Amino acid sequence: MKNSSFISVILFFFLTGTMIFSQDRITGLPLATRSEVIAQHGMACTSQPLVTQIALDILKKGGTAVDAAIAADAALGLMEPTGSGMGGDLFAIVWDAKTQKLYGLNGSGRSPRSLTLGYFKEKGYTHIPPHGPLPVSVPGCVDGWFTLHDKFGKLPMTEILQPAVNYAREGFPVSELIAYYWQSNARVLQKYENFKEIFMPGGHAPHKGEVFKNPYLANTLEKVAKGGRDAFYKGDIAHTIADYMKRQGGFLSYEDLASHHSEWVEPVSVNYRGYDIWELPPNGQGIAALEILNILEGYDIKSMGFGSADYIHTFVEAKKLAFADRAKYYADPDFAKIPVEQLLSKEYAAKRRAEINPRRAARSDAAGKLEQGETVYMTVADQWGNMVSLIQSNYRGMGSGMTPDGLGFVLQDRGELFNLKEGEANTYAPGKRPFHTIIPAFITKDGKPWISFGVMGGAMQPQGHTQIVVNLIDFGMNLQEAGDAPRIRHTGSSQPTGEVMTDGGTVYLESGIPYEVIRNLVRRGHRIQWTIGGFGGYQAIMWDAKNKVYYGASESRKDGQAAGY
Repeated sequence: MKNSSFISVILFFFLTGTMIFSQDRITGLPLATRSEVIAQHGMACTSQPLVTQIALDILKKGGTAVDAAIAADAALGLMEPTGSGMGGDLFAIVWDAKTQKLYGLNGSGRSPRSLTLGYFKEKGYTHIPPHGPLPVSVPGCVDGWFTLHDKFGKLPMTEILQPAVNYAREGFPVSELIAYYWQSNARVLQKYENFKEIFMPGGHAPHKGEVFKNPYLANTLEKVAKGGRDAFYKGDIAHTIADYMKRQGGFLSYEDLASHHSEWVEPVSVNYRGYDIWELPPNGQGIAALEILNILEGYDIKSMGFGSADYIHTFVEAKKLAFADRAKYYADPDFAKIPVEQLLSKEYAAKRRAEINPRRAARSDAAGKLEQGETVYMTVADQWGNMVSLIQSNYRGMGSGMTPDGLGFVLQDRGELFNLKEGEANTYAPGKRPFHTIIPAFITKDGKPWISFGVMGGAMQPQGHTQIVVNLIDFGMNLQEAGDAPRIRHTGSSQPTGEVMTDGGTVYLESGIPYEVIRNLVRRGHRIQWTIGGFGGYQAIMWDAKNKVYYGASESRKDGQAAGY
């Protein structure tokens, strides 16, 4: 009888999602897995503990937040190749304490100039494939490093990149989560030339705790540290990439690499209940988070309560509307006129809000009518008050599988996100930047810095950004709890690649949402499914102006660490 009662209790807690299988904490908020990290002089939050230590070392040597972020990103390309690397792109938002201003950097690369839309049509493609030579675009990461460093750096690049060089030569122990993703990527990508040689020593992807070395990457980093960005885009490295791509039947050329450049862009914002939320403009998807927040601002979210059916329904429906606009309007601004001002206006948000049925889930989404006219995220703050929000990615984990001879990294497959339908904003064209999923974020209050943050994970990113802001501002969570709280992820919205939602999509909920809430959502027409992942990866730093200290938080779903000094 006692065993039967115990089983019933366990089953009840499992179904309602109210049991938390962790040690009780004496202090802190209920959804936080750990305390926030607090420090006076500097803070680094990355998805890999060894990398966080590298960033702190750079800060302690007198490096700026940007110096430390570059050092960290270089090391992440080695230690977390499942989400980043020199073959990918980079975006950043920097708070400069000297000018008291935010700066945005778009470090995304362009499509090959010799590859045309006609080629895809002739070959019968309806979508750009996810792997192989065709989705490869120019890797913008390295130019992004040097562009950031030229404006905000202090230490020499030889010193900044040396920790990554050392780890690449001496090796590092692979962590649990990265080993899992590495093995899943290797199953797909090992068929491509050079991939197995570099990333599968002994014939297999590294297991947890195994020490991995990448001397090829060490050599490449040393060349870049000594020769600057031109060593990558105009020297032997560029020729090696171009020759390899030609051999694979690809189109990325030496000329594509030599002509690449990053762009400084003005961050864009909306005010949400007195706080200014900042994102970068397209070709990224950051303004989708701002659109969602504008719509949500018209509701009393706080009174709905965290995890309630009303809140989840309202969030999902607002997300559907913003993603419909994302599919139609977001693209390379050099090729399409993007109505950012209209999309982010409060008047437009009110019109979109009126389309939400509070009792019923929408089955399809349509863009609003306007007047004509697996990724890594990190954040670092330094002793001078500078803060950087930086995100970098290969797309689809380890990228395209294209692994140039002796360089130690894989080229990205970001070009997969182009649309092959003629006449649309994100339609493929030569020399064009694809629609981008990776987005850094920042929050200011009364013109002063408050929080630098980001959430990794494809289309989850603007959804995650929105939930972090709502958790902080509406639900009063602290920096760690805001990231640890159970998340919502909706899939199936219309996509920039051309797919259109017709069935309402699917809502995925993390454990911790009561079963009665799920029943309520189903009654409103939502399709609910369980999943073991895909809810992103969060890092954040908050500046406490009163006490003159930084707070740091790191994603509990990943292997990351927040640390300061």
